[in-house]
Amino acid sequence: MPTTTREYIDFWVENSVHPAEQYGTPGASQSVDVLVARLVEGAKNQNIPREALEKEVGDLKQYIEGKLATANRIEQDRRK
Repeated sequence: MPTTTREYIDFWVENSVHPAEQYGTPGASQSVDVLVARLVEGAKNQNIPREALEKEVGDLKQYIEGKLATANRIEQDRRK
């Protein structure tokens, strides 16, 4: 199990941020706000406060949006 804030974030993103799976649908169907809330809640269960997450990656919404955009871009490229 992750032991540092960064390890937790990386683990969580790998297991929670996924591209849109429907062919022809641009972008992910996941809500950034819901993902941020889940990240914060999961971190809290690991005794990692939101402030520690923000210190590590900055604005959580922007960070998750970027990870989601990357996941979607990779999936679109894979389909070509």
